[in-house]
Amino acid sequence: MAETLGIVELFAGVGGFRVGLEASGVWKVIYSNQWEPGKKNQWASDCYQTHFKDGTHTNVDISTIEAEDIPDHTLLVGGFPCQDYSVAATLAQGIQGKKGVLWWEINRILEAKRPPYVLLENVDRLIKSPAKQRGRDFATILSCLNNMGYAVEWRVVNAADYGFPQRRRRVFIFAALSDTPIGKRYDHTLPADVMMREGLFAQTFEVTANKPLRTIPIPTDLLEITNSFHTPFSNAGFAINHLSYTADLTASIVPDGATLGSILERDVDERYYIKQEDLEKWKYMKGSKNEIRQTREGYQYNYTEGAIPYPEPLDRPSRTMLTSESSKNRSTHVIEDPQTGKLRLLTPVECERLDGFPDNWTNTGMPEKFRYFCMGNALVVGLIEMMGKTLLKMIGKQ
Repeated sequence: MAETLGIVELFAGVGGFRVGLEASGVWKVIYSNQWEPGKKNQWASDCYQTHFKDGTHTNVDISTIEAEDIPDHTLLVGGFPCQDYSVAATLAQGIQGKKGVLWWEINRILEAKRPPYVLLENVDRLIKSPAKQRGRDFATILSCLNNMGYAVEWRVVNAADYGFPQRRRRVFIFAALSDTPIGKRYDHTLPADVMMREGLFAQTFEVTANKPLRTIPIPTDLLEITNSFHTPFSNAGFAINHLSYTADLTASIVPDGATLGSILERDVDERYYIKQEDLEKWKYMKGSKNEIRQTREGYQYNYTEGAIPYPEPLDRPSRTMLTSESSKNRSTHVIEDPQTGKLRLLTPVECERLDGFPDNWTNTGMPEKFRYFCMGNALVVGLIEMMGKTLLKMIGKQ
């Protein structure tokens, strides 16, 4: 029996990291956590447990989990929510993270368990947030990881550039401890070579550079970052020993990738079709606007917005799917069904296919509205599988 490498999956959702990594080779999730705060029904966790019977799964607030209760592992993964990562000074405790900010839970577990490798995912705006102090939140994360002895690289990846049927941009963060084979390699490799040839992302996602490399010092003092750091990062980079190197890279786009039309079902139920009386409402929502609107207080203002394709083109990847996909919303996809010529919404299965999950993955008892929500919140599984294969190759397990 082949050796397996243990994974801890935090903020697991319906298991996107697990599906992708376990498909890529000898990775095996041995511990996972998924908890939706303030919700009586834990639909995502229920879905996860329906599909995965081995390993330990917890459905509790991560802040209540003792780090010592998490098993030792090779790789920690998670798609943590993007919030405010500033720190506050108190007379009693010095620097402490704001309560409820979930990066600090990852940080706490990494400090206690020190897994060799870390792979995280987030919305791409993380590298430039918050709006009033660009780059502060991301600098906090880089500083924390460097403080623990991790070399870190990041890359904003658009799934459609690499052949997948959805234009979904996410930032991925990979970290390796300095005493691991990858960490040692990074320590003796020029930053530009890590980003363009030698790093995890470079070996997985082919790119070209379109802007010169910038060097950004990362303070070791988190309070200093909170108070004064204000430097936006580019869409790719590498940070080691509190120096970060960053540049805008352009994907070498995979030709003839999957399209929205390629994932459509046939013989779709009539309830997904738009009623005749609602067609004009959808047309208005999707259209461009330049009109006078009025607030509740009577203040008038000029409202403008551009048009969204209506219906969606089927011969190219879809727009990014959002958690509001189930609602009558400007961002909701409307297509002309190739079979009937009528306008309709995407089905839950089609949304699963856009993220690369097996058909009916979320059909585990949750309301249909939440099936859409889960897919709007998920990552593209195929990207994770690609990274999992590269990582195995880099550590000599494939």
